[in-house]
Amino acid sequence: MVGELLTEIMNAIGVQTFNFDLAETTTRLKDFLHREKYFVFVARSGSGNPAGFIALYESYALYAEGAFGTIPELYVRPQYRANGLGLHLLSQAKSFGASRKWTRLEVTTPPLPQFDRTLAFYEREGFAISGGRKLKVSL
Repeated sequence: MVGELLTEIMNAIGVQTFNFDLAETTTRLKDFLHREKYFVFVARSGSGNPAGFIALYESYALYAEGAFGTIPELYVRPQYRANGLGLHLLSQAKSFGASRKWTRLEVTTPPLPQFDRTLAFYEREGFAISGGRKLKVSL
């Protein structure tokens, strides 16, 4: 589903922003999960097929007053959208974060205006824009 998410973002913005290799991503995921650096909740359809997922990782910052969670990926397959699955996954993430005593959850949306609906979803669920833009540099 990560590949589906990245493809959807790149198709919407018209830029090849991500490199995705299923084997490499699977190996990376197993490593992150094994070392408890990454946490994933998967939602399944009524027939048991994977319908969506949310991923989390723990960070630390003085501005956040300690440990907090970041949502690097949240994805619901198109045929399962608008039926509360994203909300359910987000609820699981909030509960998990509270159990780990995180002070907050943070998320960066994909580029706007193509993903205005994503921003509106997070705002409806209590997230507030905190300013700035996500920037990166390759190392």
